[in-house]
Amino acid sequence: MIEINHLVKKYGSHVAVDDLSLTVEPGKIYGFLGPNGAGKSTTMNIITGYLAATAGEVRINGFDVVAQPEEAKKCVGYLPELPPLYMDMTVKEYLDFAAELKKLQKSLRAGYVKEAMKITQTEEVRGRLIRNLSKGYRQRVGFAQAVLGYPEIIILDEPTVGLDPKQIIEIRDLIKELGKKHTVILSSHILSEISAVCDHVFIISKGKLVASDSTGNLLEQMTGAQEIELLVKAEPSLAETRLLQLAKVERCELLEQREPETAAVRITAKKDCDVREAVYHACVNFDMPILEMKESSKSLEDVFLELTSQEGGAR
Repeated sequence: MIEINHLVKKYGSHVAVDDLSLTVEPGKIYGFLGPNGAGKSTTMNIITGYLAATAGEVRINGFDVVAQPEEAKKCVGYLPELPPLYMDMTVKEYLDFAAELKKLQKSLRAGYVKEAMKITQTEEVRGRLIRNLSKGYRQRVGFAQAVLGYPEIIILDEPTVGLDPKQIIEIRDLIKELGKKHTVILSSHILSEISAVCDHVFIISKGKLVASDSTGNLLEQMTGAQEIELLVKAEPSLAETRLLQLAKVERCELLEQREPETAAVRITAKKDCDVREAVYHACVNFDMPILEMKESSKSLEDVFLELTSQEGGAR
């Protein structure tokens, strides 16, 4: 659906996008994840034709965005971070105007506008001036212009910035609904947003692609050796010494003491080992009652920090 090959964008000596290559397949919700300044918005602007690349190629449904811009843009609906709204228009007037700009077939425009308002739940405000709408509704109007004409690809740049928690949930639900009929690409630096709605994640750092996989696979690949957090009734240094003696234990780290006469430790197992049973038997043998034992796992935040703090190619 979208092919990006060796994309480069430079602003003077600053490289915003650095030899980026990736492929977007139909029928999924994709997340562009990265810290501020990573190159997410620049990449999206190049895909949609708002910016010219310094080097490289972008194809949408086989159409080159430079050589065949009209054909490529017909496949895409785009919502920038700041929606391009005209405040003195009503919602209906604005969507009629957007349909005309998109050169949608005249006989079908009214139907397209009606359907876009239905999808985005803006029918009840169709006659109101956009300036009088809440930020959440303005965002919905921006979504409505993006879905006009049923484009195959919907591109959303930071779609929930500035919204309150209730509005964020509503917009996430809308994105999931759009994902049933469209390929959706959204950029964000908010990890919970990506994990909540996306099937596949592209993590970008300093203009480079450092990871490309499903959220689940990324977490699985980055988790590595088993880690257990343990709270036992014992003197901390003694508990550490005894647990380190276990054959399957690679590392034992004392954590901050939470209760008197207890030891809180993080145990890292050797590769491909499950250390839980051995830890249980050791605690019984050494008379160290287990007050708490849980397997710790990495969150998407941990994976993100690990990947964006290191250089290297995509995983």
